[in-house]
Amino acid sequence: SRPATPASRPASQPARVEVTLAVDDVFEVRVYGEADLSNTYRVTPDGSISFPLIGSVAVAGRPPAAVAREIERRLGERYLQRPQVTIFVREYHSRRFYIWGQVARPGTLAYEESMTIIDAIALAGGFTVMASENDVQITRTEDGRERAIRAPVADIRDRKAPNVPIRPGDRIYVPERFF
Repeated sequence: SRPATPASRPASQPARVEVTLAVDDVFEVRVYGEADLSNTYRVTPDGSISFPLIGSVAVAGRPPAAVAREIERRLGERYLQRPQVTIFVREYHSRRFYIWGQVARPGTLAYEESMTIIDAIALAGGFTVMASENDVQITRTEDGRERAIRAPVADIRDRKAPNVPIRPGDRIYVPERFF
Protein backbone atom coordinates (compact mmCIF):
# COMPACT_ATOMS: atom_id res chain seq x y z
CA SER A 1 0.00 0.00 0.00
CA ARG A 2 1.11 3.51 -0.76
CA PRO A 3 1.58 6.22 1.86
CA ALA A 4 -0.53 9.32 1.32
CA THR A 5 1.37 12.41 0.33
CA PRO A 6 0.13 15.98 0.59
CA ALA A 7 -0.12 16.17 -3.22
CA SER A 8 -2.15 12.97 -3.55
CA ARG A 9 -4.49 13.41 -0.60
CA PRO A 10 -6.89 16.37 -0.57
CA ALA A 11 -7.48 18.19 2.70
CA SER A 12 -11.05 16.88 2.75
CA GLN A 13 -9.90 13.24 2.80
CA PRO A 14 -9.90 11.80 6.32
CA ALA A 15 -6.72 10.59 7.95
CA ARG A 16 -5.76 6.97 7.47
CA VAL A 17 -8.37 4.63 8.91
CA GLU A 18 -7.38 1.40 10.62
CA VAL A 19 -8.06 -1.49 8.24
CA THR A 20 -10.27 -4.29 9.50
CA LEU A 21 -10.88 -7.83 8.30
CA ALA A 22 -14.12 -8.86 6.58
CA VAL A 23 -15.82 -11.90 5.07
CA ASP A 24 -13.72 -13.60 2.34
CA ASP A 25 -10.47 -11.82 3.29
CA VAL A 26 -7.48 -14.19 3.33
CA PHE A 27 -4.71 -13.90 5.90
CA GLU A 28 -1.82 -15.91 7.29
CA VAL A 29 -1.39 -16.51 11.00
CA ARG A 30 2.13 -17.26 12.14
CA VAL A 31 2.80 -18.49 15.65
CA TYR A 32 6.51 -18.07 16.42
CA GLY A 33 8.17 -21.41 17.01
CA GLU A 34 4.95 -23.36 16.33
CA ALA A 35 4.88 -24.32 12.65
CA ASP A 36 1.92 -26.67 13.24
CA LEU A 37 -0.20 -23.72 14.37
CA SER A 38 0.80 -21.42 11.50
CA ASN A 39 -1.61 -21.47 8.56
CA THR A 40 -3.61 -19.44 6.04
CA TYR A 41 -7.29 -18.66 6.72
CA ARG A 42 -10.26 -17.24 4.83
CA VAL A 43 -12.87 -15.36 6.86
CA THR A 44 -16.08 -17.42 6.73
CA PRO A 45 -19.55 -15.96 6.02
CA ASP A 46 -20.20 -15.75 9.78
CA GLY A 47 -17.08 -13.56 10.18
CA SER A 48 -14.86 -16.07 11.95
CA ILE A 49 -12.05 -18.58 11.49
CA SER A 50 -11.54 -21.94 13.19
CA PHE A 51 -8.11 -21.95 14.82
CA PRO A 52 -6.39 -25.12 16.13
CA LEU A 53 -6.69 -25.72 19.88
CA ILE A 54 -8.82 -22.64 20.59
CA GLY A 55 -11.70 -23.07 18.11
CA SER A 56 -13.74 -20.24 16.62
CA VAL A 57 -12.25 -16.74 16.58
CA ALA A 58 -14.42 -13.78 15.53
CA VAL A 59 -12.35 -11.70 13.11
CA ALA A 60 -14.74 -9.65 10.91
CA GLY A 61 -14.70 -5.96 11.75
CA ARG A 62 -11.48 -6.26 13.73
CA PRO A 63 -7.97 -5.05 12.84
CA PRO A 64 -5.43 -7.85 12.25
CA ALA A 65 -3.38 -6.78 15.29
CA ALA A 66 -6.41 -7.20 17.60
CA VAL A 67 -7.05 -10.68 16.20
CA ALA A 68 -3.39 -11.59 16.77
CA ARG A 69 -3.64 -10.41 20.41
CA GLU A 70 -6.76 -12.51 20.97
CA ILE A 71 -5.12 -15.63 19.53
CA GLU A 72 -2.05 -14.99 21.72
CA ARG A 73 -4.24 -14.56 24.81
CA ARG A 74 -6.29 -17.69 24.15
CA LEU A 75 -3.26 -19.85 23.30
CA GLY A 76 -1.47 -18.51 26.39
CA GLU A 77 -4.37 -19.37 28.72
CA ARG A 78 -3.99 -23.12 28.27
CA TYR A 79 -1.45 -24.20 25.67
CA LEU A 80 1.66 -22.04 25.22
CA GLN A 81 3.84 -19.81 27.36
CA ARG A 82 4.00 -16.26 25.97
CA PRO A 83 2.95 -17.08 22.39
CA GLN A 84 3.90 -14.58 19.70
CA VAL A 85 1.38 -14.31 16.87
CA THR A 86 1.69 -12.29 13.68
CA ILE A 87 -0.96 -11.84 11.01
CA PHE A 88 -0.17 -11.08 7.37
CA VAL A 89 -3.16 -10.15 5.23
CA ARG A 90 -2.82 -11.77 1.80
CA GLU A 91 -6.05 -10.69 0.08
CA TYR A 92 -8.60 -8.08 1.04
CA HIS A 93 -11.50 -9.50 -0.95
CA SER A 94 -13.79 -7.20 0.98
CA ARG A 95 -11.80 -4.15 -0.09
CA ARG A 96 -12.96 -3.81 -3.67
CA PHE A 97 -14.54 -1.15 -5.81
CA TYR A 98 -16.51 -1.47 -9.02
CA ILE A 99 -16.02 0.45 -12.24
CA TRP A 100 -17.95 0.22 -15.50
CA GLY A 101 -18.82 2.25 -18.54
CA GLN A 102 -16.26 3.86 -20.79
CA VAL A 103 -13.01 2.45 -19.37
CA ALA A 104 -10.66 -0.04 -20.99
CA ARG A 105 -11.10 -2.77 -18.35
CA PRO A 106 -14.38 -2.44 -16.44
CA GLY A 107 -15.02 -4.75 -13.50
CA THR A 108 -14.34 -5.36 -9.83
CA LEU A 109 -10.93 -4.11 -8.79
CA ALA A 110 -8.82 -4.26 -5.63
CA TYR A 111 -8.87 -1.13 -3.50
CA GLU A 112 -5.54 0.22 -2.27
CA GLU A 113 -5.05 2.51 0.71
CA SER A 114 -5.32 6.25 -0.11
CA MET A 115 -6.73 5.55 -3.57
CA THR A 116 -8.22 8.40 -5.61
CA ILE A 117 -10.46 8.54 -8.68
CA ILE A 118 -7.37 9.13 -10.85
CA ASP A 119 -5.83 5.91 -9.46
CA ALA A 120 -9.08 4.00 -10.05
CA ILE A 121 -9.34 5.12 -13.69
CA ALA A 122 -5.69 4.22 -14.28
CA LEU A 123 -6.18 0.78 -12.69
CA ALA A 124 -9.12 0.21 -15.06
CA GLY A 125 -6.83 0.89 -18.04
CA GLY A 126 -7.85 4.51 -18.59
CA PHE A 127 -10.75 6.02 -20.48
CA THR A 128 -12.03 4.88 -23.86
CA VAL A 129 -12.24 7.48 -26.63
CA MET A 130 -16.00 7.69 -25.98
CA ALA A 131 -15.68 8.58 -22.27
CA SER A 132 -17.26 11.71 -20.83
CA GLU A 133 -14.26 12.38 -18.61
CA ASN A 134 -15.79 15.19 -16.55
CA ASP A 135 -19.06 13.35 -15.81
CA VAL A 136 -17.75 10.39 -13.82
CA GLN A 137 -20.17 9.36 -11.08
CA ILE A 138 -19.23 7.63 -7.83
CA THR A 139 -21.98 5.99 -5.81
CA ARG A 140 -21.07 5.41 -2.19
CA THR A 141 -23.08 3.81 0.61
CA GLU A 142 -22.62 5.53 3.97
CA ASP A 143 -24.70 4.72 7.05
CA GLY A 144 -27.04 2.64 4.90
CA ARG A 145 -27.77 5.48 2.46
CA GLU A 146 -26.47 5.92 -1.07
CA ARG A 147 -24.71 9.13 -1.98
CA ALA A 148 -23.75 10.28 -5.49
CA ILE A 149 -20.45 12.09 -5.98
CA ARG A 150 -19.49 13.81 -9.24
CA ALA A 151 -15.83 13.44 -10.19
CA PRO A 152 -14.66 15.79 -12.96
CA VAL A 153 -11.64 13.66 -13.84
CA ALA A 154 -10.40 15.79 -16.77
CA ASP A 155 -10.46 18.87 -14.51
CA ILE A 156 -8.72 16.91 -11.73
CA ARG A 157 -6.05 15.76 -14.18
CA ASP A 158 -5.57 19.38 -15.30
CA ARG A 159 -5.38 20.53 -11.65
CA LYS A 160 -8.58 22.58 -11.96
CA ALA A 161 -10.42 20.51 -9.33
CA PRO A 162 -9.39 18.56 -6.23
CA ASN A 163 -8.86 14.82 -6.51
CA VAL A 164 -11.64 12.62 -5.11
CA PRO A 165 -10.82 9.79 -2.68
CA ILE A 166 -12.19 6.32 -3.42
CA ARG A 167 -13.36 3.96 -0.69
CA PRO A 168 -13.91 0.22 -0.65
CA GLY A 169 -17.34 -0.62 -2.05
CA ASP A 170 -17.57 2.49 -4.25
CA ARG A 171 -19.31 2.05 -7.59
CA ILE A 172 -17.83 4.19 -10.36
CA TYR A 173 -19.63 4.84 -13.64
CA VAL A 174 -17.95 6.50 -16.62
CA PRO A 175 -20.68 7.59 -19.07
CA GLU A 176 -20.40 7.90 -22.81
CA ARG A 177 -20.06 11.44 -24.10
CA PHE A 178 -22.60 12.95 -26.41
CA PHE A 179 -21.44 14.73 -29.53
